[in-house]
Amino acid sequence: MRQPLIFEHVYGAVHSLRSTRTRTLLTVLGITIGIASITTILALSAGVTRVVAHQVDQLGGNLAVIRPGVPTKSVNELTTPVSQQFYSTSTLTTSDVDQLKKLPSITAAAPLMILNGSLKADQTTVANSMVLATTPDFFQMTQLETRDGQVLNDVANATTAVIGQQLAVDLFGSEKPIGLTFTLRGHEFTVIGIIKRVNNPINYNNIDVDRTAFISLEAGKMLHSGTAQIQQINIRAADAAGLPVAVDQARQALVAAHQGEQDFSIVYGHEIATPTSQLFAVITGVMTAIAAISLVVGGIGIMNIMLVGVAERTREIGLRKAVGASDRNIVNQFLIEALLMSLVGGVFGYLLGYITAFIISTQLTFNPAFTWQIAAVALAVAVAVGVAFGLYPALRAARKDPIESLRQYH
Repeated sequence: MRQPLIFEHVYGAVHSLRSTRTRTLLTVLGITIGIASITTILALSAGVTRVVAHQVDQLGGNLAVIRPGVPTKSVNELTTPVSQQFYSTSTLTTSDVDQLKKLPSITAAAPLMILNGSLKADQTTVANSMVLATTPDFFQMTQLETRDGQVLNDVANATTAVIGQQLAVDLFGSEKPIGLTFTLRGHEFTVIGIIKRVNNPINYNNIDVDRTAFISLEAGKMLHSGTAQIQQINIRAADAAGLPVAVDQARQALVAAHQGEQDFSIVYGHEIATPTSQLFAVITGVMTAIAAISLVVGGIGIMNIMLVGVAERTREIGLRKAVGASDRNIVNQFLIEALLMSLVGGVFGYLLGYITAFIISTQLTFNPAFTWQIAAVALAVAVAVGVAFGLYPALRAARKDPIESLRQYH
């Protein structure tokens, strides 16, 4: 029984590529590097997303996050070194928090006012420390556990603070500084609690819990000329099923409070798990562009070796046409060679990309994610490069005149 013609093309392609091992290896290497770059980027990005998604799921999946401003995906935003929101005043206020707490579908609302400053204790100064001014609802919603002492509550006064475990070591040289004091912007705070070490600076609140000092919202206002600059509001519904209703009610209440203008964004579910750092997005975009350049170079390598192959095998093309091969057969023959090189490069690039991602993750706090989508993207890109850069040489081979081709001896 005669085997399908496609298998003959594959066998012929393998034989042809084996006869030029060095050129084939160098060509495949270009595709391998490009696919490896894309795989590394996607694996690490998916790893970040999975970390945050797991955190949200652990908390019951009933959380939503409100941030000032409406995110855009314009080119100007990506090319701006610093987001305009960095310089603008937040549109979220303490009145918004009070309005949200009154909604029947919302069980808790916690404002996040993030400050930066130098913490001083005796002879030690920790510069550029993150300070989070918030309410007791924040600790209930995030389920942060204390190693010693207690978290902020309604009876704690404006001169008390809770700090992360690593900040305690950096500031006081001890993991048990309960009762000790530090100074921030000329105001003295007494440590009443130490947050248990988390060892993960990546979260939907964009704070490193281990190195953050937590103070009350009233204390935050005191340090900010009596006003609250709220960067985020976390809201919680009774359960995951009631979260869409809570988000809809929150949006309506805030639009009404902001004179009909939706100058804020509400994210929940998988949207919270999407990395929100603009810097992260820019870095990912730059790395993707570099990977795309590598693929273009690899694709040009495929086109180059295929054109050389067409020139070297002109007489073979003439013989095939003379015995009845159609233009379509010739196109398929050379296109399969290009696809084979591209697919081999894609497979090795996929494996190399994950090896690279795991090596990089040893210096990070999360692991790369294995997903079928990444494998599908790697395969699809490899196929697209093979077709895009192998089609022209294949068409050029098919257009050769069989009589002229037979006259050439090589």
